[in-house]
Amino acid sequence: MSLTRQTELLDISRASLYYQPRPNEQDIQIMHALDVLYLRLPFYGSRRMQGALEDYYAILICREHVQRLMRLMGIEAIYPKPRTSTPAEGHHLYPYLLRNLAITRPNQVWGTDITYIKMEHGFCYLTAILDWFSRSVLAWEVSEKMDVSFCATSLRSALARAIPEIHNSDQGAQFTAQEYTGILDARGVAISMDGRGRCMDNIFTERLWRTVKYENVYLKNYRTMDEAREGLAAYFTFYNEHRRHQALENKTPTEVYFAGAA
Repeated sequence: MSLTRQTELLDISRASLYYQPRPNEQDIQIMHALDVLYLRLPFYGSRRMQGALEDYYAILICREHVQRLMRLMGIEAIYPKPRTSTPAEGHHLYPYLLRNLAITRPNQVWGTDITYIKMEHGFCYLTAILDWFSRSVLAWEVSEKMDVSFCATSLRSALARAIPEIHNSDQGAQFTAQEYTGILDARGVAISMDGRGRCMDNIFTERLWRTVKYENVYLKNYRTMDEAREGLAAYFTFYNEHRRHQALENKTPTEVYFAGAA
């Protein structure tokens, strides 16, 4: 039975099927606080986050409320733990391929992830493709929804520049979806996925998020998605072409990427 016919029989608006409630202003402010706390204390679960919100921000909410907001933000405590959930139905998991692997050249390993980005009166999500050897951000996208489409767009943009040997991500539904893994399979890229709850498996991308937020997002206090997109574009140009890294012998990611790829 079509959706139109179902809504007619139930006497409800068809538009209501697609409505996704947005957090209220108070929840958005709590999510901003959780974002800051998570960068400092990524090993804190909902119980400890509840206490930290009270200690640092005088915010009193129940643990279930904290859990709901953390799920919406796409964050969870980072520590080794049993796998208690499965990927979306029909999604295939891939093994972690990087254990004890020496990263010695550009385009050997790319990593990706999604992070929450605060705005003055809302939030959005940021994804990026990072070359692990050079720390160069090869592509990125922002979106109001944490779905596969903007991740796939970022991946296609990066693949227009080069083809990696290995692509690494977490086990999130966005990265296990056929819409995403199919792009990699079609180009012969080996797919690697982190063990659940293992922050060290994707440490370079986690460090990138910390850098982006402290050096750009928290300072700018973006008001809209368009403003965030414009500001992040300028920052990633600075990050790639002008920001020197001690880990890269005081060179920029762009210098290391193209020198190694030559």
